[in-house]
Amino acid sequence: MAQPMTIQAKICGLMRPEDVETAVRYGADYLGFIVEAASPRRLTTAQAAALAGPVKGIVPRAAVTVNADDDMLSAIMSQMTPDYIQCHGDETPERIAEITRKFSVKIIKACAVACDDDMKRASEFSGAADLILFDAKPPKGSDVRGGHGIKIDWDIITRAPMPRRFMLAGGLTPENIRAAINAVRAPIVDVSSGVETSPGVKDAAKIKAFMDAVKNRPQNG
Repeated sequence: MAQPMTIQAKICGLMRPEDVETAVRYGADYLGFIVEAASPRRLTTAQAAALAGPVKGIVPRAAVTVNADDDMLSAIMSQMTPDYIQCHGDETPERIAEITRKFSVKIIKACAVACDDDMKRASEFSGAADLILFDAKPPKGSDVRGGHGIKIDWDIITRAPMPRRFMLAGGLTPENIRAAINAVRAPIVDVSSGVETSPGVKDAAKIKAFMDAVKNRPQNG
């Protein structure tokens, strides 16, 4: 009999030590810190390094960036030493390959999805990035690339050829995460606003509920 798929989860947009501790306590598989990018969850490189430092070697940590130049990436790598750089901007496959080569770091490439053509463009990164993150397109005119709580049309994803390992984001919550996993068969899911009380302020009960749902654990207790 086939074994059930083990789903992993990333808690992103972390800004407080207590939220990092909560995410780790309830079994988060990845942690995300938004570094020097337009976002209400923005951290300086030093702040991200201080938050991520205590869990180095315990849970993989991603520095979420938007069109970061080499100077910024050098500062992030030297101060924070992340396990992943998450590129959430307009980076090309060539730029992703360049970052990997220059900084010897694993890459998560976030691709905004609203139509079938977006999935075709995302597939161009399959040979360059270690993981592709499918996220919802931000509202028109917004400089903030993620964390809006906008849900992707999951049918767009399921219609496309899928990489073996990818991440699903976009409007995920404790209430809809099992439906998302069942619909998309995503091996890794990514949540930020869906476990918050306000931008950057995580809710421990919501993190627990989300992680319990992801891991198919009993909801009581």
